[in-house]
Amino acid sequence: MVITDLTSLPPAMRQYMEIKAGYGDCILLFRMGDFYEMFFEDAVTAAQALEITLTSRGKGREGSIPMCGFPYHAASPYIAKLIEKGFKVAICEQVEDPKLAKGVVKREVTRVVTPGLVLDAENLPAGENNFLAALALLPEMWGMAFLDISTGEFRVAQLKDREDLLAQTAGLDFREILLAETQREPWLPEALAQTGNRCQINYVPESYFAQEAAFSLLREYFPVPQLRSMALEKHPAAAAAAGAILHYVKETQKTHPPHINRIQWYETEGYLVLDDIAKRNLELFATIADNRKEGSLFHILNETVTAMGARRLRWWLNYPLRRPEKIRERLGAVGEIKESHLLRDDLRKTLARIYDLERLAGRIAMGVANGRDLIALKNSLLALPDLRVLLQKFSTALLCTLTSGIDEMADIAALIESAVVENPPFTLREGGIIKEGYDQELDKLIIVMRDGKQWIAMLEEKERQKTGISTLKVGFNSIFGYYLEVTKANADKIPDNYIRKQTLVNAERYINQELKEYEDVVLHAEDRRKEKEYDLFLGIRNRIAGEIKRIQDTASLVADLDALASLADIAERYKYTCPHVDESSEIIITDGRHPVVERITLSQGFVPNDLCLDAEQNRLLVITGPNMAGKSTYIRQVALIVLMTQMGSFVPAARAEIGVADRIFTRIGAADSLVKGQSTFMVEMTEVANILQHATARSLIILDEVGRGTSTFDGLSIAWAVAEHIHDSKQLGTRTLFATHYHEMTDLARTKKGAKNYNIAVKEIGERIIFLRKIVEGAANRSYGIQVAQLAGVPEEVIVRAKEILQNLEKGELDELGMPKIARGKKGPAKYRAQLSLFVDDEKALVAALRALNIMNMTPLEALQWINQWKQRIEV
Repeated sequence: MVITDLTSLPPAMRQYMEIKAGYGDCILLFRMGDFYEMFFEDAVTAAQALEITLTSRGKGREGSIPMCGFPYHAASPYIAKLIEKGFKVAICEQVEDPKLAKGVVKREVTRVVTPGLVLDAENLPAGENNFLAALALLPEMWGMAFLDISTGEFRVAQLKDREDLLAQTAGLDFREILLAETQREPWLPEALAQTGNRCQINYVPESYFAQEAAFSLLREYFPVPQLRSMALEKHPAAAAAAGAILHYVKETQKTHPPHINRIQWYETEGYLVLDDIAKRNLELFATIADNRKEGSLFHILNETVTAMGARRLRWWLNYPLRRPEKIRERLGAVGEIKESHLLRDDLRKTLARIYDLERLAGRIAMGVANGRDLIALKNSLLALPDLRVLLQKFSTALLCTLTSGIDEMADIAALIESAVVENPPFTLREGGIIKEGYDQELDKLIIVMRDGKQWIAMLEEKERQKTGISTLKVGFNSIFGYYLEVTKANADKIPDNYIRKQTLVNAERYINQELKEYEDVVLHAEDRRKEKEYDLFLGIRNRIAGEIKRIQDTASLVADLDALASLADIAERYKYTCPHVDESSEIIITDGRHPVVERITLSQGFVPNDLCLDAEQNRLLVITGPNMAGKSTYIRQVALIVLMTQMGSFVPAARAEIGVADRIFTRIGAADSLVKGQSTFMVEMTEVANILQHATARSLIILDEVGRGTSTFDGLSIAWAVAEHIHDSKQLGTRTLFATHYHEMTDLARTKKGAKNYNIAVKEIGERIIFLRKIVEGAANRSYGIQVAQLAGVPEEVIVRAKEILQNLEKGELDELGMPKIARGKKGPAKYRAQLSLFVDDEKALVAALRALNIMNMTPLEALQWINQWKQRIEV
């Protein structure tokens, strides 16, 4: 519906259209009384998206306006649903009292909600960050900045190229990315999706990224010494990205959030690097099969009791440490908490009393916190003294640092305790939020509302005493309000300060200054009380906003403590041990277990396994054995034990010595990328190429079934060449676990001093097999493929036929074309048999026939006949 003449609209609709003109890319929530209303195209779109009733303003009349809406106090889930469906939402509030308005109530957009700017706690995943990012793609350098507005975390980076960008963004899970409208890179959405970032991209004016404006905004938010220490002037792309985010926040939130007070470099330098492929293959945060959180490593490690702790633990898992001394410091804290059984229990109970201080601080700073948020803050602060008492009983360096750093903030707790009722209403303008005794003026209003009759009686008695008129009374009517009524017989006793209001037959009605003031108070007491409480609450909230950094600093320490306590609790519950960590190349594990698989109830229990891996004699372990026997579980558990060690966790093993890794690479499984037009094999080779290009001698490589996406000969050739390169390369020599179904790969151990063969043991009972799940030294002598097929439920006739074919191949039975007799036993169509020779490649057929020969069972004469047959064949 296009409106060309705004003068034809009612005043409120004209106002709506004028405001909407500035927010054309948003759904505009227009506050009207107790409802948020949407009109015109917004109403049609929102009604469909929210599945609410679409009605119309002026229904039944010509020119009726489509509309829909919902109560303002129930807005949060509706806004969340719109954001989830990709819309931006502009919230337009009434910014003046309707009773005081002359004409249409003044309204303004107070904030815009986008996927990266969500503040409502119920619409945010508690244990995850909600990042808004900006990318500045300058010539020869790229800048990245990202902000969690709910907590104030703000980081920047300067990147080398597209590959660096994709590597750095893996695992950050941006919800929204800002790009200059002149930089609509068509490759970016799909490339980001490949790293797990299925986020909304918003294009903003190029001016958002302007250098001069960026530095001006940065100086507004952050102290000059902090900016100088970061040398942002030498990193213009990073500064431009940071400026774009701050500009976007300023434009959409209409405020300068005081909790955005620290800017940090986002660096992976001191951390073990995990790309998105490794995180996916190791199932750190979601399972591969169905993308569920249950069954991931984070799910089984996360026993935190605060949302802050869960986010911190997630960050540690995303960015494990590399420096052994830092890892040992964290392990020491986990160990002391683990061994202090009763103290650990008290510690976790006390932590559970603390709400999400980071997001409470964010809501206070953004001016959206309500009374319940302040009570949650107070109750959290009241737990801090108890927490410090418990922490003082620990002695490790890290825990002592946490103890000394926690600010109890007794002043903030006392302010809230004195001012805010224990169970405040959800909204701020309905009153009942401020305690009696906090403000004298408010107390008078409360007394007036509650004790009005008593006050009237007291005034009446006081005026009788003062005037000597025993029949004087105080009355009220809706026309004249409150009055003092005196009979005409006492007219001569009327004081000079009485003002006549009405004359009756037998009496006169007056008012004096005190009654006039009271009338003004009592008649508007409720409205005044609500307004007064609102003003007082804003004052309290603003005072606390001035102390935001104190809350943030303590919240960060509490998050660390909760994450450490979670790791300690897991270590105790599941019998994890403290690993030894150093700079050596050795990874030695005794009775290692897969932390996730062992938690699944298995009838036979989990079978632990050992490992010895180093950069010398044991740097390439070739692992063979039948499918389903446990090769993939074994190699994954090694990677997870290394990763858990470097994040500061105890590990599922009887003993572990871990020489730190700089990166973990994985090549496990593959799937077609239909969007990119890539086959399974192409995906596989792309991942292998990435490993060979970026691995170092300090990396850990996990390879599973490399080469299976193509023909047997090609696959084997590639697998061999890859393994050989990893073993021999001066740049690599990387510690590697190589699981394969190519038994020929076991020959590497004969020629490469650093290669060793291992296999998963299998027990044969007749034609049945039992997987022992135990890794032993040596190569597997059989693949047991037919037995695995039988276990999987393949029909019996297929199993019988497979055995027949296998027997033919193993006996070297050849047909007249020199090919294995796998075409015999089941007669195919004559046409097919006749055409077979058209596709025979003599050289390949000869190689295949030679492989199938069992020379130990041939006589010399048979051997000569065989050679003669082939000589005649190739000379034809």
